Amino acid sequence: MEAGGVRLGREVTQDRSAAEAREWLIPSGNGGYASGTVAGTLTRRYHGLLIAATSPPTGRHLIVPKLEAVVVYAGVRYELGTNAWADGSIAPQGYALLESFALDGNVAIWTYALGDALFSVSLTMQTHANLTALVYSLERGDEPATLEVRVLAEDRDHHGTSHQDGRTFATERSPDGIRVALPSLGTLLVNAAAEWTIESGWYRAFALERERERGLEWVEDHPLVASFRATIGPQQQLGVTLALGDDVARDADAILRERRALDASRSASETESRLATLAIAADAFLVDRRFADGTIGKTVIAGYHWFADWGRDTMIALPGLTLATGRHDVARTILRTFARFVDGGMIPNRFPDGNEAPEYNTFDASLWYIDAVRAYVAVTNDRDLAVELYPTLRAIVDAYKNGTRFGIGMDSADGLVRGGEPGVQLTWMDAKVGDWVVTPRIGKPIEINALWYAALRTLERLSQLIDRPSGVYRALAEKTRVGFSRFWNDGYPYDVLDGPSGNDPTLRPNAIFAVSLHASALSPEQQHAVVDVCAREFLTPRGLRSLSPRDPAYVPHYIGDVRARDGAYHQGTVWGWLIGPFASAHYHVHGDRALARSFVLPLLDELDNYGLGSIGEIFDGEPPFAARGTIAQAWSVAEVLRVLHDLA
Repeated sequence: MEAGGVRLGREVTQDRSAAEAREWLIPSGNGGYASGTVAGTLTRRYHGLLIAATSPPTGRHLIVPKLEAVVVYAGVRYELGTNAWADGSIAPQGYALLESFALDGNVAIWTYALGDALFSVSLTMQTHANLTALVYSLERGDEPATLEVRVLAEDRDHHGTSHQDGRTFATERSPDGIRVALPSLGTLLVNAAAEWTIESGWYRAFALERERERGLEWVEDHPLVASFRATIGPQQQLGVTLALGDDVARDADAILRERRALDASRSASETESRLATLAIAADAFLVDRRFADGTIGKTVIAGYHWFADWGRDTMIALPGLTLATGRHDVARTILRTFARFVDGGMIPNRFPDGNEAPEYNTFDASLWYIDAVRAYVAVTNDRDLAVELYPTLRAIVDAYKNGTRFGIGMDSADGLVRGGEPGVQLTWMDAKVGDWVVTPRIGKPIEINALWYAALRTLERLSQLIDRPSGVYRALAEKTRVGFSRFWNDGYPYDVLDGPSGNDPTLRPNAIFAVSLHASALSPEQQHAVVDVCAREFLTPRGLRSLSPRDPAYVPHYIGDVRARDGAYHQGTVWGWLIGPFASAHYHVHGDRALARSFVLPLLDELDNYGLGSIGEIFDGEPPFAARGTIAQAWSVAEVLRVLHDLA
């Protein structure tokens, strides 16, 4: 593989459970994607060959769930697909023919052994378009093969499921393929130089195993709209494109070549293949956001498959996704994009799917925004952007000092910021089920105040950089530093001060930020103690636990229905992104680069598991630390990139 990637042999591909446990994802760059399992089985509602972003980066709809392919070679019919059905049967079982699977950058490649022939299927997406390209190739063979493909179409929100109903998918021939009239989204155009037949009917009762495990609806139907047939000679190929909108006519092989060239440019600065893979993975999260006035900004998809763009995740991930990978122009655009939405000193917590107004229910996102600006200016020396965004940063600090939504404001007695309301979760530990806030943290959370102190020091330094008065921020920072001493509690800080029940001594990893951020209000001895406790109580090969295993509320496994999973989300579940702050803090107090890097390197093993070529969201709190949640999470990838570059 020329760029960073992953290759799996038959020991994985021909083991159905292993092949289904590994998922691939190809992003479009506008919020859309193609995704599935190595085996080809649909196991999630989010699996499909074309999930289009109809209002980038959201409005995502499943358009093409599957292409069911059969190859006839030397008189033998080989079914390449794999389907699991609600009655428990598996048919066909194409995974048994899989010689290998490769994720070569943003190109997925399946290679099948058909007697003495090798037949491959390559797939990618055109960037910034709702278009998937596939190339079917007879790589090795003594005679031509006949390819027969059935096309399944769909028209639903990617969060939903579909059942045979009264919807119609009117299909007609086009010059190069077929045009399918979708019930709500316009036209699906499928192009291939082949013999086409209009079909009708439904594939009923696909079993979505991952959804069943998650306690969600897990049986789905999809309509059949057409089929095509073509002859492919030895060392020849057939290209197929799937596009939402009928104005796209592109050569599939050319799209593959363009995507490979882009991947090569993304990874060119990385000499280590694993970091090259991560640099390419970063592309999945950096997407366009279209504004009402027609302009286009940049934002970060928090995770695939179900997250949209979240303010907190965007700012935490920005240094790793953009600064560590040399995408300084993207970082600049993201910072400008979110500056447009600052309201009451707050950036949005998230932009919902659809056209709903942004949600501002976040305590920390605006403070992470200030830290992202600091990191950007430190790397780029972009004084112009510092001047441009300085009023925005001042507005954030003023709002936190004087008071804004959700009771957020500075306590004049100790210089610490407080916030929170019953029934609302504002920190990154944000699990909520109905009216149940699983980890209520009303009061003065430690990571919020670590960020507040760091933000004040950032404003002090930026003021000096652009020749503005800095004394007010220096004085506020000193007041906060003195007040921060209230957190110390017999060897480890309180998690929250001045909550409804007083000070919360629960052992959680949030204190690590009081060491990892660029400015710390803790003494050197206290910083050492925090790192040592975090190493002892929370450290795993996949990140930090969210709660000490010695706590009676500790939940070791993130499994079950929605209530069970959300109840475990921050009660022991391991978060991959926390390895970044831990490694930074460890290096800060111990000064050993190699040792600090050693805590991060095991996460690179995840590139061959779960979400291939990327790093997922969370892991169980106990061995073997099984991956859970999203298959690709922005801040997980970003923090590994950031730390490995910082410690290089």
